Amino acid sequence: MGKLIVIEGLDGSGKATQAGLLTQSLSEAGLPVKQVSFPNYQSDSSALVKMYLSGAFGEKPEDVNAYAASMFYAVDRYASYKSGWGGFYHKGGIIVADRYTTSNAVHQCSKLPRDQWEDYTSWLFEQEYGKIGIPSPDLVVYLRVDSQVSQRLMTGRYQGDESKKDIHEKDLDYLAKSRQAAEYCAARFGWLTVDCAREGVMRSIQDIHQEVLDLVRQRL
Repeated sequence: MGKLIVIEGLDGSGKATQAGLLTQSLSEAGLPVKQVSFPNYQSDSSALVKMYLSGAFGEKPEDVNAYAASMFYAVDRYASYKSGWGGFYHKGGIIVADRYTTSNAVHQCSKLPRDQWEDYTSWLFEQEYGKIGIPSPDLVVYLRVDSQVSQRLMTGRYQGDESKKDIHEKDLDYLAKSRQAAEYCAARFGWLTVDCAREGVMRSIQDIHQEVLDLVRQRL
């Protein structure tokens, strides 16, 4: 078996950037590594995810319950694993994932009362790692960013055009609850936390990357 490293965080935290830099650094060190991203918008397997995020099933995240939404994403991950990176992983390759099942834990817990988070995450991980059979992560790096900072970053990403945001990105209350869920999951499941902002200002991309790389090196 190989290794599965997940880069997790709220929207706008720089997950794709940090996953790419980590993949590059590990490759330059001579390690067999492949980067994957979820959802896989290039695949037909993400069709239900795209419909959900575009508001086809309701204009608010809670219009689709946590368990139903989780299944949309699970199908996409399973398809990616079976048709894409599974063989490489089983031959000993390192997979760096921008989001994974851990994202459901963050974004779907926020739809549920706090006293249901334990039951939901137990169901989620058993469903995907146990019953569906995709690999569980060896390491999860959580990029911590305040929801206010991530909102500013997303607004910049879309050049101020709020209409480009999906139903998650538009809902400030939902994002605040997701931040609480992310903190819970990081503590509950032993994720490694990297603080990406100081006093409301993002650290440099390279500074964050170096901390992520050091954490990963210590555990590979």
